[in-house]
Amino acid sequence: MQRQIKLIWDFRGPAAAKTAEHHEIHLKEYIEIEKLPLKITGFQILNDMHAIAFMVVTDEHMIQVRDALKPHRGELA
Repeated sequence: MQRQIKLIWDFRGPAAAKTAEHHEIHLKEYIEIEKLPLKITGFQILNDMHAIAFMVVTDEHMIQVRDALKPHRGELA
C-alpha cells in the first residue's frame, strides 16, 4: 500500500478561515480536471488567525500535485 501524504496550504490573518474554505473548492476542482483518484480534501481552522486547506495524495501523485499547486508543507497522513 502506498503512503498517504497530506499536502497543506497555510492561511493567516483575519480572513484565514474563509480563504482556506475557498481554497478547498479549488483543490476539488483540480482533482476533477486532472481526473485524479483522490478523494480527501478539507480545511481546518487552527485559531482565529490561522487556518489550513489540505489534500491527501499518494506517493504516485505527490510530485504532480506538488509541482502544480505549490503546497506550503506536507506531512505523512
